[in-house]
Amino acid sequence: MEQAETPTTGGLRTDEDAYHDAFLRFLAGSDEKAVTHAYLDEVVAGLPARRVFLDVGPADGTTTRHVGRSFRHTVCVEPSAPMRRSLARTCPDALVLPDPVLDADPGTNVDLALLSHVLYYLPREDWAKTVRHVLRWVEPGGTLLVVLQSPENACMRMVRHFTGARFDLAELADELTAAPDGPPGDVRLESIPAHYRSDDLAETVAVADFFLSVPDGHRTAGGTPPTRDAVTAYALRHFRTEGTGYRVDHDQDVLRVVRPAA
Repeated sequence: MEQAETPTTGGLRTDEDAYHDAFLRFLAGSDEKAVTHAYLDEVVAGLPARRVFLDVGPADGTTTRHVGRSFRHTVCVEPSAPMRRSLARTCPDALVLPDPVLDADPGTNVDLALLSHVLYYLPREDWAKTVRHVLRWVEPGGTLLVVLQSPENACMRMVRHFTGARFDLAELADELTAAPDGPPGDVRLESIPAHYRSDDLAETVAVADFFLSVPDGHRTAGGTPPTRDAVTAYALRHFRTEGTGYRVDHDQDVLRVVRPAA
């Protein structure tokens, strides 16, 4: 008799529709968009110009649309086909480039560049190179924002527990400021609090599937995704609230780089 396959969690790829679906389920239960948009509104208000907005890895385009309203033109870099389909519906007027970020060329300088939750999918040794590459497109006086989950939030503690992966923007900030040719501008690290809530355990585990889909190059705890039973047990132990619901804190870190004015 053939043995039944044990269900696993965390093996989604960014080019799969299942990844896109898990991402949308996460957004439905999180306040991430609301708090992030409020933060971005403050950044945009302080820019010296608002001509072109560049969003690298815009996903479904919700944030792209929100920020893009303040700019004349919007350019996106999005290699994922499912995300590009959503982006076409959300931001039909945006110029969308399907290339990986290091191969992309927006063809124009920009006043604000956003690199939000993208670095997880790039080799660690390419982080600084990627940031410097994007900064080449940012106008003097313009701003680059790099966003990742805070390494010590509840979500990333789960990721580290099951995969061994750790993502830390503080390390990148130190690397940029210690560069032999000096920092690329005013470099600072900021934080945005965010929380995911659900009344349903199965839904919480499905969202964990999204977070645990870490590329193999970042895994240090073996290449096999954890079983669904193991993730369910973890959610019951760490995410259950005093009532019947579940809460996952997932504060975000923001690396803000402001280029020197001309």
